[in-house]
Amino acid sequence: MKLPAKRLVIVSNRLPVVVEKQGDSWDIHEGTGGLVTALAPVLKNRGGLWIGWTGSTEHADLQHTLNEAALDSGYSLKQVSLTKREVEQYYNGFANEIIWPLFHDLQSRCNFDPEYWQAYQDVNKKFAQVIVQHIKQDDYIWVHDYHLMNVAREIRCLNNDIKIGFFLHIPFPPIDIFLKLPWRYELLQALLQYDLIGFQTLRDRRNFITCVKTLIKDIHIQGKSRVITVKSMQRVIKVGNFPISIDYKHFSNQSATREVADCAWYIHENIGEKQIILGIDRLDYTKGILERLKAFEKALTKHPDIYEKVTFIQVVIPSRVDIPEYQLLRTEIEQLVSNINGRFTRYGWVPIQYIFRSLTRYELLAHYRTAEIAMVTPLKDGMNLVAKEYCACSLDRGVVILSEFAGASAQLHTGAIIVNPYDVEIVADAIYEAFKMPREERLARMNRLRRSIMKNDIFSWVDSFLEAAFTENLYNFPVLDDFDYIAQVNIPGRTDNG
Repeated sequence: MKLPAKRLVIVSNRLPVVVEKQGDSWDIHEGTGGLVTALAPVLKNRGGLWIGWTGSTEHADLQHTLNEAALDSGYSLKQVSLTKREVEQYYNGFANEIIWPLFHDLQSRCNFDPEYWQAYQDVNKKFAQVIVQHIKQDDYIWVHDYHLMNVAREIRCLNNDIKIGFFLHIPFPPIDIFLKLPWRYELLQALLQYDLIGFQTLRDRRNFITCVKTLIKDIHIQGKSRVITVKSMQRVIKVGNFPISIDYKHFSNQSATREVADCAWYIHENIGEKQIILGIDRLDYTKGILERLKAFEKALTKHPDIYEKVTFIQVVIPSRVDIPEYQLLRTEIEQLVSNINGRFTRYGWVPIQYIFRSLTRYELLAHYRTAEIAMVTPLKDGMNLVAKEYCACSLDRGVVILSEFAGASAQLHTGAIIVNPYDVEIVADAIYEAFKMPREERLARMNRLRRSIMKNDIFSWVDSFLEAAFTENLYNFPVLDDFDYIAQVNIPGRTDNG
């Protein structure tokens, strides 16, 4: 399908550049991540616009700096200025003390402070005002993630006719969890002001539809395809699932470079003739790092024949280190690593290599390339791109141990070992299964994973969302994707069919 030549306006909490103050001047460089990789070429081809916060709370007009940074990109950047108080209450507060834990089924960690909700509305209104100031009537606005769920409602108060899409990168919770939110009705009404709402998986879409049916009156749902329609108060909203992915070719090609190969050789040279088990995670309680370490400890206890034959490299990327809860998590991780190493270390062999810092690009790809086993076991995740990045970079011997609660499991279950991260015994056995897996089975599994990721890459994700946005006849969409629902996954211990 040839898409209309509309200008695309991307709106996200942060701009695709990193702005840092260096003395009396500002340093700016390109950001990283799948969203930037996917959307930058689309914006460039359409002369697009990206709106977001710079990351700075200083009272400074950085537009001139942003204009200079955008000269070679082919699209424009517009800043939304936030105060320290707004960042504290909207971002650290409502977004990350309420929505983040709640949508990851960890409601006991929520802080339902009413001031957070007010700040969230105020900041979303500020984003909406900047959007309306800089858009044209024929633009298509694509808003991203849980920080900005109220933006469409605020835009409707200023410009009712503009087309607005929204994509949620994190999971959407089931009804019994969502009901814990004091502002559940208001948030659903705000989301229904978008023209298209996208989720990572069919399960997320079903959770959303169930919440809408339960809480909103006079709702009519139509369709059985990948994109369905919701009719509410004379508005028609499209709702679909669009699993995000990576730039497979970019990761694969970069991992094959001499620089990455040399770095990978150095890693394995220092580890010796041992299978490397790799975990790479941002410091966050949803990533299941503590549970993973306990499972590795259990594997060492149950399967002593892996002694001195495996090394577990756990990389933790610093995140929100000024928040007490994250400081405590770091302390717990490091104490557990120390206890396990103290218990099992032998001369010439330390079971866990622990790294607490960000990796360079070459280091990241080298770790992917050199590890025989990747452990991607979040307690809950919208998608989790680490699993896909590992597959794109891994050599043929790689095995993926993947949480059934990661959105990626719906796509990657045919080649990965699927586990319940809460079940220490099951994960320990999965480690041993991966360790003992014959080369032929490893090769077959990894080939299946790579083919799926290559076919459904980040550019397919962009195309599928925009096609849904501009397609009038939704019957053109398939009933199901090849990897749509967790019921397709062969979960250990499962006896039913769904």
